[in-house]
Amino acid sequence: MTLELIWLAYVALGAVVGIMAGLLGVGGGGIMVPILTALFLTQGVPLEHLAHLALGTSMAAIIPASTASLLSHRRHGAVRWEIVRYLTPGILIGTFLATFIAALLPTRGLAIFFACFMIFMSLQMLANIKPKPTRNLPGAVGLGGAGLGIGGISALVAIGGGSLTVPFLTWCNVKLPQAIGTSAAVGLPIALAGALGYVINGWATPDLPGAALGFVYLPALLLMAPFSMLMAPVGARLAHRLPVALLKRIFAVMMMGLALQMVYTVFTA
Repeated sequence: MTLELIWLAYVALGAVVGIMAGLLGVGGGGIMVPILTALFLTQGVPLEHLAHLALGTSMAAIIPASTASLLSHRRHGAVRWEIVRYLTPGILIGTFLATFIAALLPTRGLAIFFACFMIFMSLQMLANIKPKPTRNLPGAVGLGGAGLGIGGISALVAIGGGSLTVPFLTWCNVKLPQAIGTSAAVGLPIALAGALGYVINGWATPDLPGAALGFVYLPALLLMAPFSMLMAPVGARLAHRLPVALLKRIFAVMMMGLALQMVYTVFTA
């Protein structure tokens, strides 16, 4: 695969992630990580760094999308800032520390964890399982603990946290529009802390591509991010014209397939 084709693949990946984010309201980690793993393999990245580089690059690519999403929900007054204030410290700590755990894990272990989590989320999406509101929001300590868990898992699978934050908040009787808006707000610190952690943990790692900043591969980031932001509004417009429920099921099956493909890639490399 030539370098030009690889760059074109990054552009296409960014566009697809943006459309899916706007269309289905999902983060791009489930798509980006498996495909980046395969692309990095074709570029000669050593097996032991494949998953780490894919996770770090995905976390960094979530930053601009999270920023745009946060600003949009803020304009609509859908962000519960008092919840963000208590969730964010735990999220920052959990996300940042989890990158150190990820750096200690082998690529194949990370791939298995990623695949199991994505398959679980896909099955939940296929079954349309949504938590029923059964309790009120916990206090500052409880929200901080929830943030710690949300951030930790998000860093290990390179997601913006929406698939965890929204169910948690709706379970705590937060109205869905506010849960989505608040989740968008905490997605930014997740992406920032995760990207920073992967940069630090990969800083002195040998055999990474020359254009890598730690475990963040800059060419992929710079090619994916603008097209992701550009295509997200297109996906949002399509959401009003296409059968979203059916597309979610198709997307769930695709995520399972990509997760299994990632495991196959790292075990046969």
